[in-house]
Amino acid sequence: MPSSTSPHHAVGELYVAHHAWIVQLLRRRLGNHQQAQDLAQDTFLRLMRQDVFPVFREPRAYLATVATRLCAEFFRRRALEQAYVQSLAALDPEEAPSPETRLLVLETLDAVGRVLDGLGARGREIFLLSQLDGLTYPQIAECLGISVNVVQKAMLKAYRVCYAAVYAP
Repeated sequence: MPSSTSPHHAVGELYVAHHAWIVQLLRRRLGNHQQAQDLAQDTFLRLMRQDVFPVFREPRAYLATVATRLCAEFFRRRALEQAYVQSLAALDPEEAPSPETRLLVLETLDAVGRVLDGLGARGREIFLLSQLDGLTYPQIAECLGISVNVVQKAMLKAYRVCYAAVYAP
């Protein structure tokens, strides 16, 4: 990108050149043109929010990576919402939370999900076995066929990720 070109102008150029392609890529993954349009917009918004605008040798590869991650977040969020709606269906109508509370719970679940995604599959499993199932480190180690030391290291990383998510600026 030439130094006289602003980051927003560069994103605009990428948008013009690649928007239709990214929408098609997302439409194939999502099966819905409107959702594909929304996530394509989010893809380019992510670029605009970056502090430093990178120079791309392969812009489509980069755009596909960003779009694929947004697509994964979309599916994770939708799965969380469906699980929450199913759990609400089991409640008596008078025990059901208000629409505002439902939205807050869904936003919180989404935030927790994003934090847990930062742990990787094994770390997430170890963390959930400890925090949700209440297993001790030796029990987790036995259950997963790993050493207690590996469990301790995974939990330390999980705590650091959680701390950073809550207290980092």
